[in-house]
Amino acid sequence: MLKTLVNAFKVKDIRNKILFTLGVLLVYRLGAQITVPGVNAKALTQVGSTGLISLLDTVSGGGLANYSIFSMGVSPYITAQIVVQLLQTDIVPKFVEWGKQGEVGRRKLNQVTRYLTIFLGFFQAVGITAGFQQLSALGLVANPTIQTYIVIGIILTGGTMLLTWMGEQITDKGIGNGVSMIIFAGIIARLPSGLASLWKDNITNNSAADRWQGILFLVALAIVVLLVVTFVTWVQQANRKIPIQYTRRVAASGSESYLPLKVNVAGVIPVIFASSFIITPQTILMAFAKRFQGQGWYTTMTNIFNMQSTPGVIIYTILIVLFTFFYAFVQVNPEKVQENLTKQGSYIPGVWPGKETEKYLSRVLMRLSTVGALFLGFVALLPQLAANLWGLPQSIGLGGTSLLIVVMTAIELVRQLDGLLMKREYVGFIRDDLVKN
Repeated sequence: MLKTLVNAFKVKDIRNKILFTLGVLLVYRLGAQITVPGVNAKALTQVGSTGLISLLDTVSGGGLANYSIFSMGVSPYITAQIVVQLLQTDIVPKFVEWGKQGEVGRRKLNQVTRYLTIFLGFFQAVGITAGFQQLSALGLVANPTIQTYIVIGIILTGGTMLLTWMGEQITDKGIGNGVSMIIFAGIIARLPSGLASLWKDNITNNSAADRWQGILFLVALAIVVLLVVTFVTWVQQANRKIPIQYTRRVAASGSESYLPLKVNVAGVIPVIFASSFIITPQTILMAFAKRFQGQGWYTTMTNIFNMQSTPGVIIYTILIVLFTFFYAFVQVNPEKVQENLTKQGSYIPGVWPGKETEKYLSRVLMRLSTVGALFLGFVALLPQLAANLWGLPQSIGLGGTSLLIVVMTAIELVRQLDGLLMKREYVGFIRDDLVKN
């Protein structure tokens, strides 16, 4: 990875992309320190946690701790993406039609996603602010009037839209997937304070007799993290190579061609989707906390969507599994892959072209997604259960989600840098060849 970064900085075009990405992320981190006017961020420490604060703080990169203009992060945008993609599955014919129009259709769908982001962002901003105001003993909002909530909702929604635009700029002009990079940067920025907190809880605040126990815990935790990182990297790099043959000679096809399908086709997106999607019901419940708190149905629903309860962890894991299957078929559409193979004059040995190829690819994708879903669910579920069953700090539980996002985003980043470097080598080779001729 370090070698790839060093080689990338030697190339001007790639270096400019990296510096542009770092510049955008720097603006994001500065914005995460700007508190919304009229809000007492310290009041959040008095709120009884259902996991929502920790989850939102993870997605927003610590922005919620300051109740900054970026408190919601890109969560509403991700939720809007999920809704729009679900509506493309023959639910809204217009969306299905746009999905087949290439770049023009993609722009139309992106525009709908942005409008939906504004609606969801404003609703979520007002709901979270009102909920925290009711649950906080100190009072989150200094002047809790309807006008104040509307102003805060507009500010937080504007922050989300600004982050969304920044993410799109990273995708277009920088390195990596913009949304993933923003969440990645937020998690990395919180790493020093998280390590300091672990050291303080296990070493500094312990007596001399208990410090050895704290040291052993930190060593064991470091070993487990290294093992998980190795496991995640190994699975993320694994792929299934489906052999491809050509009915006619195709230039640069080579004697051995294959279609690579990763074991975890969906990547880190299902984890981000699940994290954002579970925030919505918690936001709705928080908005009615003062009115219905103590009632049986409200207690049950709060427990179900509580990230510190076993049912909440199970719901979260199920969402990850479902989104893994869903997004895998979004990333690799068997129908489109089959059409592309037919246009290229190629086929899979032993499989009839057309519908049989589509069915074959769907079966392979289902099997790979099963492994990928179990992998993502296991890594996300294990730390949460460890925190709930053995009384470990809750930060350890959400650390599974953070670790997945960080490792898999880093892998995708290195892969994209390798691709840019390889592309430049090919271009340089072709130019040299033309000069010689």
